[in-house]
Amino acid sequence: MELRLYDTLTKEKRVFTPIDPSNVRMYVCGPTVYDFAHIGNARPVIVFDVLFRLLRHLYGADHVTYVRNITDVDDKINDRAARDFPGLPLNEAIRKVTEKTADQFQADVAALGCLPPTHQPRATEFVLPRADGRTDMVTLIKQLIARGHAYEAGGEVLFDVQSMPDYGALSGRRLEEQKAGARVAVDAHKRNPADFVLWKLSSENEPGWDSPWGRGRPGWHIECSAMSAAYLGGPDGKDVFDIHGGGLDLIFPHHENEIAQSRCAHGTPTMANTWMHNGFLQVEGEKMSKSLGNFVTINELLNNWHGHGWPGEALRLNMLRTHYRQPIDWTLESLNETHKMLWSWCEHLDGVKSISAVPDVVLAALSDDLNTPQVVAELHGLHRTKRKAELSAALQFLGITSDRQRLGRKVSATVSIAGTSKVAFFGKAIDDELIEDFVARRTEARARKDFKESDRIRDELTAMGVVLKDGKDADGKPVTTWEIAR
Repeated sequence: MELRLYDTLTKEKRVFTPIDPSNVRMYVCGPTVYDFAHIGNARPVIVFDVLFRLLRHLYGADHVTYVRNITDVDDKINDRAARDFPGLPLNEAIRKVTEKTADQFQADVAALGCLPPTHQPRATEFVLPRADGRTDMVTLIKQLIARGHAYEAGGEVLFDVQSMPDYGALSGRRLEEQKAGARVAVDAHKRNPADFVLWKLSSENEPGWDSPWGRGRPGWHIECSAMSAAYLGGPDGKDVFDIHGGGLDLIFPHHENEIAQSRCAHGTPTMANTWMHNGFLQVEGEKMSKSLGNFVTINELLNNWHGHGWPGEALRLNMLRTHYRQPIDWTLESLNETHKMLWSWCEHLDGVKSISAVPDVVLAALSDDLNTPQVVAELHGLHRTKRKAELSAALQFLGITSDRQRLGRKVSATVSIAGTSKVAFFGKAIDDELIEDFVARRTEARARKDFKESDRIRDELTAMGVVLKDGKDADGKPVTTWEIAR
C-alpha cells in the first residue's frame, strides 16, 4: 500500500520513499521538562505515534527508528527550579524539576496509548563529546565555525544566517523580509539581527559545561540537530533522515534553524526528506492560556477536568477525529461525544478476538497523509455492519483499548448519595451545589450581556446531562431552573 505524506517544505503531498527501507528514521521534537505537559503538547505525541505504528506495520517493527528528545537544559527550567526550590543549589533544584516533570510526561503519554519511541535522548547527555562517538553539540558547533557558518561575538557563538543562501525555505521567510522585533533579537554584536545563538556563557549560578568558548550552555536549536544526528545518521555517513515532525509553532524559528545548522555542519542538501507539522489546538474556542483560565494539562484531563477524569482512550480518539494538519478546538462537548461514541463501539466487543490483519479501509485512510477523520468514519462503518473482529483489530492498531472497564460508565443517570440528588456522569458524581454554581455564573454572564460565556456554560451543563429552563419570576426578573435529562 502506497504511503503519501504532506511535506511542509515542498508544500505538497508526496509518495513516501524511505532512504533505507531496512531502517526508516523519524525524529520528533519532544517536551521541555519544566512543567506538566498540556493537551496541546499531546497532539504531536499522538499524531506521530500513529505514524510510528503505521511505519512499523509497513516496514516491520524492527525496521523503524523513532527518536523523540527530552529538553532538560533551558532557561525556563532554570527559572522554575529557582522558584520551586529556592533553598537548594540550582543544579540540584534543576534535577528535581526535570526528573519529576519527565516522569510525569512518560506516565501521561503512556495513558494516552502511545508506544515508547526507540530512543528518548536527554539534551544534557549530548552537550560534550561522548565516549560512544555519537554526535554532540560542541563538536557540531566546531564544525560550523570551521566551515564559516558560525562566529564568536559578545561571549556567544552565533550562527551566521547570511552564510546560507536559502535560509528561510521551510517557513517561507526571506532574510530581507525579517525585521528586528518580537521574534528577532536585536544585539549589537550580531552580524545580522536574525543570527541565532549556538552557545552562550553561563554565570556561576547557571548550569554550564566547559567548552572552547568558555563555560556555558547550548542554544535550543543545536540540541535537536545533535540528537537527531546522533541516532539517525545514515549508513553513507551523511546525516539525512526520512521524517522530521513537530507542531506548527516550531516551523520558525526552531525547525528553520535546525535545518540551517544540520545542513551547514554536515554539508548536505537537506536535513530530513519529509517535514510534517500538526496544527494548533484551542480550548473551548480560545487560545490556551493560563491568564484565560483554560490552560489544561494531560494529567488534569486524565484525573479531574470539569469534575471528573477521562480515560486516555477517549482523549486519544478525540484528538484523531480532526486531521493532524487542521486546527482543533478541544471542548467538553466534543470530548463527551467522543467518549460516548467509543463506548458504543466497545459495548459489544467483550470476548471478541481481534483478527491479525488491520482492515484495509483503515490502512488506506492512514496511508493518505494520516487521514484519521476518514479512519473514524470507517470505524463507524465497521460498528454499523457488526464486523466486530475487524473493529477490535482496528482499535488495537490505533492504540485504543476496547476494555470497557477503562472507559467508564455508558450513560448519565440520577443517583442518590447520602440523601442528595447527584448526576452520575460516566461514573463520576456531580452534586446539586456544583450545578447551582454553574447556573449562578451563567445568570451573571447574561446580566452583563456576555452571551458567549452564557452559551458556553449552557453547553457544558448540557454535556453533563442538565437541562436549563429560562423564565421570569413574579417581579419579571430573569430566573433559571434546571433538571436532569431523562
